[in-house]
This record gives sequence, C-alpha cells and structure tokens, in this order.
Amino acid sequence: MNTPAPDKGFWETTSLEDMSDEQWESLCDGCALCCLEKLQNEDTGDIAYTRVACHMLDCDSCQCSDYQNRQIKVPGCINVRPLNAEKLAWLPWSCAYRRLAEGRALANWHPLVSGDRQSTHSQGISVKRWVIAAQTDNTDPEILAQHHIIHLSDLPGQTDA
Repeated sequence: MNTPAPDKGFWETTSLEDMSDEQWESLCDGCALCCLEKLQNEDTGDIAYTRVACHMLDCDSCQCSDYQNRQIKVPGCINVRPLNAEKLAWLPWSCAYRRLAEGRALANWHPLVSGDRQSTHSQGISVKRWVIAAQTDNTDPEILAQHHIIHLSDLPGQTDA
C-alpha cells in the first residue's frame, strides 16, 4: 500500500521571488544572527561576525524593537528582499533565505519544519543568552565589535555537518 507523500510546505513549492509578504516573513527563524554587528575587510571582502548586537535588538526575545522602522533608524540595516549575491554574503549559513536561495532545504530545527516557534532558541541556533548589547554611550560600535569577533562556524547550525 502506498502512503501519500506529506504535503509540501510553501517554501518547497514557491520561489522566494513569488512569496507573499506573509510567507516571506514566516521564513525568518528568529535567530537574530543578521542583527549582529559585522565587519568587512576592505581588501578581501570577507565578513566577520561579532557578538555585538544592533542597538535595536531586544537580546532576550531576539526581536527588533522597531521592526517596521529599522531601516530608517539603522541606515546599515539590510533589507534582504529582494535577495542578491551581496546580501546573501551578509546572511549566516543557517538563514532560511540563504538556504533556499542556494537550493538547500530548511533545517530540521526551523520553526516551519519543527512546528515549534521556539525551536531555534532551544537548539541553540539563536543569539539568545550570548550576544552583547550594543553600547548606548558614545562607544563607537565598530571599535566595540573589533574586540568581539566570532567565528560562525563554531556556532550550532552553521554547517550541514
């Protein structure tokens, strides 16, 4: 007896370009890795992630404190829609947008796959509990970030291995 294949999720049947705003937003797993301060080597173009969070990030919830106005309040905040190669380079390996754009499946811990909105946090994929809040004093965020560079490959979910 053949068992029917499980229904495919919209992310498996709809291209990123054709997704509705609601579908697009639901792809975000809430890890907040995209909200970390990043440094780019001017000579090589390599991007270094840091433990320093954007000043708009609520470090407990991993949510932007003013998502609708983030790009006005933080000029360096990148709108990843539409995606292009430059924007993809700024996204972590585990990011659903990057995974789908590169032809990879969503990870099994992704909330759309697991059915659990907290799975990103419970699996240790998010920045929750280890990120450093951006300084609210006059400390230059880039100077602060230079002292807190991390290697994403050391974090859970950053490889398929």
